[in-house]
Amino acid sequence: MNLDLYPSKDIFDEMLDPKHKVRSSYSLFMEDINRLSFKKLNQLQGATDRAQRLMGMTFNVYGDEEGIERILKLDIIPRIISREDWEFLEKGLQQRIFALNTFIDDLYHDQKILKDRILPKEMIFSSPSYLKQCLGLTPPKKIWCHVTGTDIVRNYDGTFYVLEDNLRCPSGVSYLLENREILKRTFPELFNKLGVRTVLDYPMKLHDVLEYISPRKNPTIAVLTPGVYNSAYFEHSYLALQMGMELVEGRDLLVEKDHLYMRTTKGLEQVDVLYRRIDDTFMDPTCFNPDSMLGVPGIMEVYKKGNLGLANAPGTGVADDKAIYAFVPRIIKYYMNEDPILNNVPTYICEEKEDIKYVIENIEKLVVKETNSAGGYGMLIGPKSTKKQIEDFKVKIKNNPRNYIAQPTLSLSTVPSIVEQGIEPRHVDLRPYVLYGDKIEVIPGALSRVALKKGSLVVNSSQGGGCKDTWVLE
Repeated sequence: MNLDLYPSKDIFDEMLDPKHKVRSSYSLFMEDINRLSFKKLNQLQGATDRAQRLMGMTFNVYGDEEGIERILKLDIIPRIISREDWEFLEKGLQQRIFALNTFIDDLYHDQKILKDRILPKEMIFSSPSYLKQCLGLTPPKKIWCHVTGTDIVRNYDGTFYVLEDNLRCPSGVSYLLENREILKRTFPELFNKLGVRTVLDYPMKLHDVLEYISPRKNPTIAVLTPGVYNSAYFEHSYLALQMGMELVEGRDLLVEKDHLYMRTTKGLEQVDVLYRRIDDTFMDPTCFNPDSMLGVPGIMEVYKKGNLGLANAPGTGVADDKAIYAFVPRIIKYYMNEDPILNNVPTYICEEKEDIKYVIENIEKLVVKETNSAGGYGMLIGPKSTKKQIEDFKVKIKNNPRNYIAQPTLSLSTVPSIVEQGIEPRHVDLRPYVLYGDKIEVIPGALSRVALKKGSLVVNSSQGGGCKDTWVLE
């Protein structure tokens, strides 16, 4: 692999140190990969692209005129994480998820954190994801966020930062699992040689979490999907298949006598747990959005009476709000009396007087985000934007400050990637997945999303990003 023209100045590269030397975590990989020609690497990459299409690894892009389905392009050069770095991330994520779960439970019960004025009440009560219908609700085992996908970035100095928390219906884990299957076939000998930790037991671990919150022994568990046109439908069907569960839509379910049932060819079958992949407000038209055609009338009553487990619990999204994210360090300190192991990116809350003044005056240097958007939508990257885009965003912020936060533009670390010209660095983030059942477990791997366009900092699949397999070393 020719790295002579591989620039890494002023950016933290996952493979090369500042002296252009290969880091120890990549040394064995590079020894093997250097035996291959670039032509051979290109052939392996082409075989990977074909494998993804054959496996149906596609996602939908809403409003895309080129067609509904795309593959989430997998670059075959993996991102490799050392044991020491992973142990740090693992401890930080376990601390964060425990604090957030405690925070959600407090919000829907005693609200001590608001009474003690650690967070402003209006910030919570103005969040679209704070659901009054969940007040007094206690989910099974007092666990709200059973599945979390936390987005992490690495700055130019190698420091890890949490970019955002995804506690509603975090997607992408199916690509993590399929990427691993493909890479094991691409570089079969390297896995044992490097001691790469497995992620392929994730479906079993997720099944254990879902079983843990069941009201009955030997439960019937199903995956609830909005349907085939949802952007993550591949993942819904994939996980259902891997866990040996039924994949159901709202129309397949009904409520009778305070229990949930699934229509089958043999009649009705009671459902004990749903791994739901639809948003809170679409779950039950009698409780939330009356126009929803995706949910099940009466399902919230079944849940409240303890006859159903739901993952993640309704109401969890309040901790997913990007404005609330800014307060997570305070939340950790309040509930755990500890400093955060993993720090947030410094964040300006546009609803606060001093912050909005700074954002408006310095917007060309900042990344501005809508507090309840995802997938790279509703975002402005100041240094990459036109004057018109910046002026338009200033108007949006002034008209609805609660809807926006801003952060400094981080450099984001880079990982070597295959391009037409050879091997070049591309910016990357990291989405580890955390399961919360009888314990909080961080899956030893992650979805590394990569910006395929040169110089781009936008890694979201919906915005043209790709992905990499993430190898955590023993």
